[in-house]
Amino acid sequence: MRNEPDRLRFEIGARDGAARTGVLDTAHGPVHTPAFIPLATKGTVRGLESHEVAALGYEMVLGNTYHLFVSPGPERIAAAGGLHGFMSWERALITDSGGFQVFSLAHGGVANEVKGSGRQGGEQGSVVSIEEEGVHFRSYRDGTELFISPEVSMQVQAALGSDIALVFDECTPFHADRDYTARSTERTHRWLDRCLEWHQAEGPARQAVFGIVQGGVYEDLRRESAEAVSSAGVDGLAIGGTLGRDKAEMREVLAMTAPLLPEQAPKHLLGIGEVDDLLAGIALGLDVFDCAVPTRLARHGVALVPDPDNRFRLDLRKSGHTGDRTPIAAGCPCPACQNHDRDYISYLSRAEELTAVRLLCIHNLTYLQELMVHARAAIEAGGFAAYSAAAMAGAAPWAIPGSS
Repeated sequence: MRNEPDRLRFEIGARDGAARTGVLDTAHGPVHTPAFIPLATKGTVRGLESHEVAALGYEMVLGNTYHLFVSPGPERIAAAGGLHGFMSWERALITDSGGFQVFSLAHGGVANEVKGSGRQGGEQGSVVSIEEEGVHFRSYRDGTELFISPEVSMQVQAALGSDIALVFDECTPFHADRDYTARSTERTHRWLDRCLEWHQAEGPARQAVFGIVQGGVYEDLRRESAEAVSSAGVDGLAIGGTLGRDKAEMREVLAMTAPLLPEQAPKHLLGIGEVDDLLAGIALGLDVFDCAVPTRLARHGVALVPDPDNRFRLDLRKSGHTGDRTPIAAGCPCPACQNHDRDYISYLSRAEELTAVRLLCIHNLTYLQELMVHARAAIEAGGFAAYSAAAMAGAAPWAIPGSS
């Protein structure tokens, strides 16, 4: 780990067991942790303008290097003042490396396996070859062959101008055996060195770099990776790769990995954003989380609600909401709940009106922001365990005593 306050500074505030609050100071302002980070995959948080995302209280978004590399391209974005200027986002910005998406093509749906979701249609591409130098793959847009390597990934992220760049890594699926996972993890470590070498020589002075801990479900490999990445010249750490076949195995992998990371380092859990998983991650001392869950659910007419029996979900496309004048979630401060009822939003979603997607994106992002705001308050009050238990039992984050 390195300590360069001009690039990035992380200060831990209150502690409650392993859970902690903190402030991640970036070149574009502070990020109060624990924090959920919405995805601005293609230069926008789905359906919303940047100022609307900021108005919800979010201090950082995540841009997708793979998608922005394919289109519109780093040169076009750099000419607009980087991704901040391109999407008119004035707060902190983190970019992934593109590795997750590239290797999803190679491993036949690893994205769906790691995320625990079914196979999805839509963008299709293919990997031509995976070599030590990098990965040749075909664009899902027009089939053009493209190449990405550690150096290319860092070069693209430099052009995007993110405050935090993630190193290029390989994300293996849960069904990969130990031998393949070990070889993949070793290659990820070699790629880490190449990423840091390029960034040291040519990267933006104020752009921080996070390393990614791999190792699959194997404790010894996770330990080796944690030691290798922590000893490198990175500004923070992310936990990546497969986290198991199901939630139970994922919790085991995280429980054995989190304690291996340096206490003072900011810790980012990649690609996880379910309500129960966020609470479990905070309890382990993780600081930052990103996931497509809130916006992906909104596209399918699903709202986040305090209902653990239904995985904190309310499917508004199902029948049964006609005439229901109650809000999506009582007491929720979002415009969807303050101004509309379930009947109306259900009608819009079933009719595939874009307004429904917008309203549900705003609601779902509000729900996760409220979950984090009140989690921080609970940690500061020394009551995070009670807060988490109440939320898991079905209490709305804004209605749990001791978390205001």
